[in-house]
Amino acid sequence: MSVLVLDAWAVLAFLQREGPAAVVVRRLLRRAARGNVRLRMNVVNLGEVYYRLIQTTGSERAAARLHQLRRLPIDVLPAREALALSAAKMKAAHAISYADAFAIATAKAENARLVTGDPEILALPRSVVSVMGLRRT
Repeated sequence: MSVLVLDAWAVLAFLQREGPAAVVVRRLLRRAARGNVRLRMNVVNLGEVYYRLIQTTGSERAAARLHQLRRLPIDVLPAREALALSAAKMKAAHAISYADAFAIATAKAENARLVTGDPEILALPRSVVSVMGLRRT
């Protein structure tokens, strides 16, 4: 079974119903619910989704969205030391955020494609990370 890693960009696009990206993520969630694909996300990226929701929608609505997110067929993975060090190396080598580095490190550790529309990640060479590119419009 194939594994895909979702980053915060992908999850936020889904939660905020942002165009074609939301449609693709919704389709992936349906496939995961049927057992055709495994979706994973790092806990650091989950935290990124949560703080961004707090900033844009307020604490109460963000908590409700987080509850909704936890019911979806997405495995939330811990940030163990080896992953943190891999993310640190990624951050040191590329002009990306540390949270993005966690998403990339998670995809590499899972031998998976990273589902994202984040321009910083999409600009990286394919030798760094394999991506399934999304777009909002």
